[in-house]
Amino acid sequence: MAVTLADVAARAGVSSATVSRVLGGRYRVTEGTRGRVLQAVAELEYVVDGPASALAGAGSDLVGILVHDIADPFFGVLAGAVQGELGGTAGPWGEKLAVVCSTGGSPERELDYLTRLQRQRAAAVVLTGGAQEDPGHARALAARLARLTEAGTRVVLCGRPRPEPPSAQDGQEAKTKRRPPRLAGRPRAAAPPITLAFDNRGGARRLTGHLLALGHLRIGCVAGPAGRTTTAERLAGHRDALAAHGIADVPERTVPGAYDRASGYDAALELLRREPALTAVVAANDTAALGVCAALRDRGLRIPEDVSVAGFDDLPFSADATPALTTVRLPLREAGARAGRLAVGRVAPPPGGVATLPAELLVRESTGPVRSGATAVEGVRGAVSGGTGSGRSGG
Repeated sequence: MAVTLADVAARAGVSSATVSRVLGGRYRVTEGTRGRVLQAVAELEYVVDGPASALAGAGSDLVGILVHDIADPFFGVLAGAVQGELGGTAGPWGEKLAVVCSTGGSPERELDYLTRLQRQRAAAVVLTGGAQEDPGHARALAARLARLTEAGTRVVLCGRPRPEPPSAQDGQEAKTKRRPPRLAGRPRAAAPPITLAFDNRGGARRLTGHLLALGHLRIGCVAGPAGRTTTAERLAGHRDALAAHGIADVPERTVPGAYDRASGYDAALELLRREPALTAVVAANDTAALGVCAALRDRGLRIPEDVSVAGFDDLPFSADATPALTTVRLPLREAGARAGRLAVGRVAPPPGGVATLPAELLVRESTGPVRSGATAVEGVRGAVSGGTGSGRSGG
């Protein structure tokens, strides 16, 4: 149920007329009063009411696309594919204006953008990439998305799991603290967001399984940042494959990091320091895999003759890397295009509102059979322990 002007007035301890004056900016009020009103607006996430509020997305041309980092090829491909479905289209859905919001991976900024898009009565919102593994953020996100869909905005999650809806207890608590009693005839929350999820776990399982089939038993893992769903899913798939082959998961063989080249470089050096006899490395994504390759080359190691390297995502540069990267292909363009069509109602949602998109193993030149005796990197033990590579050099 939407927050009303009266709710804001009650929270701020002023009249509804005073709230209108503060929000309209046409009358002078004391700074103390203005501060209380604005604080109440923020706490209740109030969206200015009006006759069009129940039809928030019906006549809007705005579609918000939330990404972690627009400079990251993963998100660039997704956002471009979404936007490609919004402009120059014919039909009852009309042409839409895409606004790309780069959160920098900040959960707080993500929530802020969602509130701003609701205030702009966006026709649709597409959220891309993994979610933060934090119960508090998950509850706040589910509440924001529920308010968006309740107001008529279509929400599509692309590459992330659907957040659990607020529990009955959470709903009662929120109602007690923040919401007036539900009025007869008011509609309840709309359907949950449409979800297009990637099979990160299955893809990672097949990738590590490929290396194990080549005879690699000492496999290092450059994981993604801790606390993100994508990282957890890919790491779980890696461990699934190890367990299926009866190989213990050695914690020292996993190093977390960001999804960028510098983190891949530094993580590879750390893995070699911990276990110079590693024969393969799986990276969190293709960009990190490039950093791994650079670190190995800087240490005089050949790919794949000495160490095999694998990435994830099949980003546009992966096939042109030297050597070409073995990776897991996620259908990024297809997923983004489908999310765009769903956002404007051009196609029907999948059954149950959830679809899991396949992950395909692509074997290229960066992986090969383990060398006999698996001692290829023992000769560089001293170089690794004494080296001071910059982490920014190499291809």
